[in-house]
Amino acid sequence: MHTTPAFPTLHVVTHPLVQHKLTLLRDRSTPTKIFKELVDEIATLMAYEATSDLPLEPAPVDTPLEATVGRRVMGKKLTLVPILRAGLGMVEGICRLVPSARVGHIGLYRDHDTL
Repeated sequence: MHTTPAFPTLHVVTHPLVQHKLTLLRDRSTPTKIFKELVDEIATLMAYEATSDLPLEPAPVDTPLEATVGRRVMGKKLTLVPILRAGLGMVEGICRLVPSARVGHIGLYRDHDTL
C-alpha cells in the first residue's frame, strides 16, 4: 500500500492478489457469480490493508499453558457505512475479517430539479 504526494490520505492497495483479482473483475466476460465472489475477496484484502494501523492495547489472556498478555484492537467497535450501491457488495468480505463490526446506512435522496 502506498500514498501519493498530491493526495497524502489516499492509500493505493498494490498487493499482487488485489491487482490480479481486479483484472478478473474488470473483464467483461467474467460471469456474475464470479464477479460477486471477486468483489467479496477484494473487500477482505482491502480491509486487511485498511486496518493495519489500528491501535492496540494490552489484553490479559489465559492460555492452556500459562497466563500471558496479548494485544487487542483498542477503542470502540468499528462501524462500516457502505456507499450505495457498490459498497453493499463489499460488506460481507469486510465483516468476515471484522465480524464484530456494526453496519450503518445513511439515507439520502437527490433533488431532481437541482441535479
